[in-house]
Amino acid sequence: MRFIDFLRATVMLSAGSATLLAVVTVIGVSRELEPLVIYVALAWWVVATGIGVAMGRRAETTPPIAKLLAAARMQSSLPELQPGVTLLNRLWPLLILTVGAAALAFFEPQVAAVGTGFGIIWALAWRRQHDAVAAIEERDAVRFYVDRASPLKPMRLVRTPGFGGDFLQLDGHP
Repeated sequence: MRFIDFLRATVMLSAGSATLLAVVTVIGVSRELEPLVIYVALAWWVVATGIGVAMGRRAETTPPIAKLLAAARMQSSLPELQPGVTLLNRLWPLLILTVGAAALAFFEPQVAAVGTGFGIIWALAWRRQHDAVAAIEERDAVRFYVDRASPLKPMRLVRTPGFGGDFLQLDGHP
């Protein structure tokens, strides 16, 4: 799976997780009719949105992604492409936390409310990273792919030859 596609999917799945947890929070709170929980949850979601927007405002890669790109091993052929397996292999913590928080929301809606805030932060903080990686790919005429590895080991990337040129420009304008 291409790394920029993985980053896009991570943002979308984090946003989807936040949305699911927000809905479950509202359902859980409506059963107990606790207005304080609603107000605190809404305040946390607004703060989380501000944190995520502030963290994601940069157009360059974050230091962890830059280090991951720099450590990518060179390979002349495409790696085995299995996007579903790669997403499950790398994002299993998000799946477990989402399902766990959603299950707990029916007993303690505050758990899902907190999880919603972290999903919002994650989605907004990473929303521009795929563009930064695409710019590096374009500049260096390479493509980065997520390497197949154990789900418990750190992520590794494979660097393959790509196409050079100005493919990111539309009609000759950047």
